[in-house]
Amino acid sequence: MFRDVSSCNTYNYGDALYWDARYVQEAGSFDWYQRYSSLRPFVRRYIPTSSRVLMVGCGNALMSEDMVKDGYEDIMNIDISSVAIEMMKRKYEYIPQLKYMQMDVRDMSFFPDESFDSVIDKGTLDSLMCGNDAPISAAQMLGEVSRLLKPRGIYMLITYGDPTVRMLHLSRPVYNWKIILFIIPRPGFERPAGSSSSRSFLEPVPITEKGLLPADFVLEDPDSHFVYVCKKMDETEELQSIPDHPLMADVL
Repeated sequence: MFRDVSSCNTYNYGDALYWDARYVQEAGSFDWYQRYSSLRPFVRRYIPTSSRVLMVGCGNALMSEDMVKDGYEDIMNIDISSVAIEMMKRKYEYIPQLKYMQMDVRDMSFFPDESFDSVIDKGTLDSLMCGNDAPISAAQMLGEVSRLLKPRGIYMLITYGDPTVRMLHLSRPVYNWKIILFIIPRPGFERPAGSSSSRSFLEPVPITEKGLLPADFVLEDPDSHFVYVCKKMDETEELQSIPDHPLMADVL
């Protein structure tokens, strides 16, 4: 019941050998789901440019490069594929803001507790959810993410997984995360002519007490992506302290 098969196929996306072979065969860069330009309002709102950022499952994406161009100063990129990491090390050898290490997100013990102000995940948890022992892998990864976050740090998850398949993993009390949800359409989506919807994709989406979307919520794009902003609360902090008001389209 815990393995998310909604967008899985026969590939084992949690296997380093699969990714090594893929990066050998495919040249160039590729960003899963969304480019930085679409995610920028969320990133800039919740992650200061001075943050020490951990990008998990970086692959050969341009997102970290785009963040540096936007003012981010310190991004550690990790991936299970040594092929991808060596490729990116060579590509960004002369950009000191970008660092790369081969690492499995299920065991990031190389880093001490509370090493990062924020962790960004664009499709990595999804990959584990398609692999073998998915619930164990997810718990290992999220436990490590929680351990590495400083108090009040942000874990930003960009995923195809709606709350029915993601909240049961994210809402475990041990993480003590306050979660804000945004839903954004896939790149290129346009509302149908005559659509009466006025909802801005930059507005947070309400979540019920059970961690689900309201029964009357209409998903305009069935292939939408979900952005979970998870703030690690400290023991004395009120859960309401994370802002959940609408974002500006251009957050500076």
